[in-house]
Amino acid sequence: MRENRNQSALIAMSGGVDSSAAAYLAQSEGLRCQGVTMRLLEDDDGRNAADAESVCRRLGIPFSTLDVAAEFREAVMEKFVRVYQAGGTPNPCVDCNRCMKFSRLMDAADDAGLYYVVTGHYARIERDRKTGRLLLNKALDAGRDQSYFLYTLTQGQLERIRFPLGGMEKRQVRELAERLGFVNARRRDSQDICFIPDGDYGAFIEAYTGRTLPPGDFLDQEGRVVGRHRGAARYTLGQRKGLGLSMGEPVYVCGKDMAAGAVTVGPESALYAREILAEDLNWISMEGLTGPLQVRTKTRSRQAEQPAVVFPEAGGRVRVVFDEPQRAVTPGQAAVFYEGERVVGGGTITEIFKEDGHEL
Repeated sequence: MRENRNQSALIAMSGGVDSSAAAYLAQSEGLRCQGVTMRLLEDDDGRNAADAESVCRRLGIPFSTLDVAAEFREAVMEKFVRVYQAGGTPNPCVDCNRCMKFSRLMDAADDAGLYYVVTGHYARIERDRKTGRLLLNKALDAGRDQSYFLYTLTQGQLERIRFPLGGMEKRQVRELAERLGFVNARRRDSQDICFIPDGDYGAFIEAYTGRTLPPGDFLDQEGRVVGRHRGAARYTLGQRKGLGLSMGEPVYVCGKDMAAGAVTVGPESALYAREILAEDLNWISMEGLTGPLQVRTKTRSRQAEQPAVVFPEAGGRVRVVFDEPQRAVTPGQAAVFYEGERVVGGGTITEIFKEDGHEL
C-alpha cells in the first residue's frame, strides 16, 4: 500500500536540544521522519551537524546536510552589512526565516518526497474556524516565544509547518532530551547572531568588507562636537555603553547621519517616538489592512507588546501610532502586530517620528 505523503516530515536539525526534541515528538506522532542540518556558514566547524546526526541515529531516522552557505551569505549576511552601513539595525533572524530557512527546507522536503517541515521553534499554529486562514500564535512558554521572528510565514508555508514545542515549556524539553539520552540535552542555547558569536558587529563589518569603518564626530543635540567615534555603523539607537564620552550625565545614541559620518547623542528623553512607518508587510490573520486597526505592537523581540493603531498608507506601507511614546525604536527592525495571542502580521520599520512630528 502506497504511503500517504502527508504522514512524512523533514526535521530541521540545528544541533540543539529544541530541534532534537521536535524530531522525537514528530516521530512519536507516527510521521516518517528525516533529519537535515542546514550548513549556513562557510567556516562551519561541523559540531551542529555532528550533534544532529547523533540524535538521528538514536531515533533511527535518516540524516543529511544541506549546504546553503553561499545563499545565506548573499541573502542574510550581505543585507546585514548593507543595512548597518545605511544607518539601520537589521534583524538577520527574520531575514533568515523569510529568505532561507522555510523556503529552502520546503524545497528539500519536496525533493525527498516529504510533506511537513518540522522545526524546534516555540510558536503555535491553528486554523481560524470562521475564515479558514491558518493562524500563528504565541508559544505557551512566554519566555521562549519566537512568534516575533516568524511573522513572515505565508499561508502556504503554515499549511506544511509543524511546531511541536509550541505547547511546551523549555524545562520540559530539556527533561525529555535527558530522558532520551540525547548528546545535546544540556547544551547551552545560542544567544548571539550565528555569524557574529562574539557580538562585535563593527569588527564583523570590517572583516566582511575588508575596510576600516571611518571614524567621525559625536555631536550633541545642538550640533556641537563632543567627541570622536570609531565608525557610525558600530552604534545603534538607544546605545549607552561603549561611547567613551564624559558629559556629566548619561547620554545615548539618538541619531546617525551616515552621509556626514556623525553620531548624535543626547538624554534618554530624546529617544522616544510616537509614530513609525513600516513596509514590506506580511499579513497572517487577514488578507490585508483596509482600515485602522487597534493592535499591540512589538518593535523588538524582547519587548512587551505596546498598544497602537495601525493605519494603511499608500504604496502598501502602514503607519503605526502608539498610545504612549516608545523608546529607541530602530529602522531595520521588525514591527510585529498582535491581537491577544495571535500574530496579525508585521513589517520592517523604515521611518520613526518624534512626538513633535519630526523624524528621529
